[in-house]
Amino acid sequence: MRDFVIMTDSCCDLTAEMAAELELEVLPLRLLMNEKDYRNYLDGREIGFKEFYDCMRAGNMGATSAVSVGEFEDAVRPILSAGKDILYIGFSAALSTTYQSSAIAAEQLREEFPDADIRVVNSKCASMGQGLLVWLCAQQKKAGKSLAEVCAYCEETVPSLCHWFTVNDLNHLKRGGRVSAATALVGTMLSIKPVLHVDDEGRLISVSKARGRKASLLALVDEMEKTAIDPANQTVFISHGDCLEDAQFVAAEIEKRFGPKDIRFNYVGPVIGNHTGAGVVALFFLGTHR
Repeated sequence: MRDFVIMTDSCCDLTAEMAAELELEVLPLRLLMNEKDYRNYLDGREIGFKEFYDCMRAGNMGATSAVSVGEFEDAVRPILSAGKDILYIGFSAALSTTYQSSAIAAEQLREEFPDADIRVVNSKCASMGQGLLVWLCAQQKKAGKSLAEVCAYCEETVPSLCHWFTVNDLNHLKRGGRVSAATALVGTMLSIKPVLHVDDEGRLISVSKARGRKASLLALVDEMEKTAIDPANQTVFISHGDCLEDAQFVAAEIEKRFGPKDIRFNYVGPVIGNHTGAGVVALFFLGTHR
């Protein structure tokens, strides 16, 4: 059985330490901010997480760009040349063209490396939801599963990967066209906080509204209570937009209700954070449905 590498992109929002421990290859998306082009590495080497959110709080807006076909080919070719296969698990195709780039590049690379097994999966996930999916797949690989088996597991798990999150400032969603200007204005005045999720197609959907920050954070855990599969035996991921205390508040409520095996935290990275703003809190777990 040929060895294979699991590859993903920086929208997984895993810590650099976790990615290294799992032996992942991670492709960085890009952020253009203050007329500088940054690659979104997991270790924040080109733009740090706090630095990014401080820039946002100062009123600076960035623009993001996907991984190109050429960048994907350049990253994958040395792995294939070394006689290894590839499983690429990409950022939701409904939110970025990164997955499409990987699919195009994979077709071209299959011609160049006819003996290689190159598989690409649209995770239909974002942030640490994508990270949790990749983490689970890496556990399967560690357990000795083949590329075909891990790929099948990945595709079977996608519909169960639940994403629930809330934002502190509706204006970022307004800029991205997720809510109307009127909704953003009224919501801001009344301290209305949206509760959103990523649906079965990997799209960002507003589901409900909560009055005030604490209520919106508790609503995330309420959603987990409705659908989580055996939460006491799960590893739960929580990502945040430079608001660790709020993420810890959610974690404490999860501990109180479910007592999960483990809870892991990290920042929402600059590429996704550019669209959600500082103060986003996102919760990820396995459920009966999204």
